[in-house]
Amino acid sequence: MHERRSTGFTLIEILVVVAILGIVVAISVINYLNAIGRARQRRSMSDMRSLATAIETYATDLNRYPPASAFVMPAGLGLPTLNLANARPYLQPTYIKMVPMVDGWNSWFLYGTTAARSDYALRSAGQGGVPQVTVDFGPTTAFADDIILVNGQFVQWPEGVQR
Repeated sequence: MHERRSTGFTLIEILVVVAILGIVVAISVINYLNAIGRARQRRSMSDMRSLATAIETYATDLNRYPPASAFVMPAGLGLPTLNLANARPYLQPTYIKMVPMVDGWNSWFLYGTTAARSDYALRSAGQGGVPQVTVDFGPTTAFADDIILVNGQFVQWPEGVQR
């Protein structure tokens, strides 16, 4: 009899390799998307710190924060709902070269002040671009959660494993 030599792969071997590749790709995509989300959060926080420095420097010079338009935050911690368009001419170029208007997800940063302009808040609406209705102050674990900075301090920020 003739000996038959196998020169190729069997169907089972090919299916096993394809399954392993599929698992590796799925894990890689999940890690890639998580890394992109974390980078957007970090960019937003960095821009918010730069804005806070400019706003605080303005306040040092003029003893009040830049106006936020006709809207003012109610007493206590009201959360801003307006973008930085009205505050921009007060900050740029004297206190910051370019005011970052959008966060890492390309949504407007939101800015508000109290009526006396003695307190301010900056807000990034997170991944979805829609501000949260209720706010859980402290660390958050979802990309969609807002990032909130009040008077130069983060009161809600991303931390830990994000979902």
